[in-house]
Amino acid sequence: MYAQANAQIELPQHIPHHASALVFEGAPVQPVSFFPAGAEIYAQGEKAGALYQVEFGAVRIYRLLADGRRQISAFHLAGETFGFEADATHHFFAEAINATGVRVFRAPSGMDVSRQLLPLALKGLTRAQEHLLVLGRQNAIERVAAFLIEMSERQGGLRQVELPMSRNDIGDYLGLTIETVSRVLTRLKEKAVIRLLSLRSIEILKRETLLAMGE
Repeated sequence: MYAQANAQIELPQHIPHHASALVFEGAPVQPVSFFPAGAEIYAQGEKAGALYQVEFGAVRIYRLLADGRRQISAFHLAGETFGFEADATHHFFAEAINATGVRVFRAPSGMDVSRQLLPLALKGLTRAQEHLLVLGRQNAIERVAAFLIEMSERQGGLRQVELPMSRNDIGDYLGLTIETVSRVLTRLKEKAVIRLLSLRSIEILKRETLLAMGE
């Protein structure tokens, strides 16, 4: 859980970070807790009640299925908030994908935060619905194309998109094998729709084509 990594740190100069807005109006700004790659932020079944804001890095939210497989339900990037639950316990695991800084916010005692939580709940619901639509697509190319467009839009619509997650993560998010994800990315590269700059960075060359594939 996050207390194990809850050390106040000075942010490294080479790591871009997000200037946090207050999650709860009137709450004090919390220090950054640092989590190395693969570190658990909270576990399924743990007591909920706090909200978490990514300062830098990225977070995956996942569950382990009965057969041992992992299903990733969401990724959270710098500036995004996660950890909202409808009841008192977490229903998923949260884990740092790479070196990640997180601020933990708790509502001050006695404060009514329902108005501040509603937009977070609605945003989470919208993303969950969009994820279900992606998983409902029959074609692996459609799923990967929709994912790349999503990641681009969440990074300001940039032509060059950073993918902090591995291809295995992408597969567990899209319901595809890592081999299928790699094969689709190679095919998009061969069609000159994208350029693979590195394992974790792509350039979108034909955005309209990619949008059409993801619809």
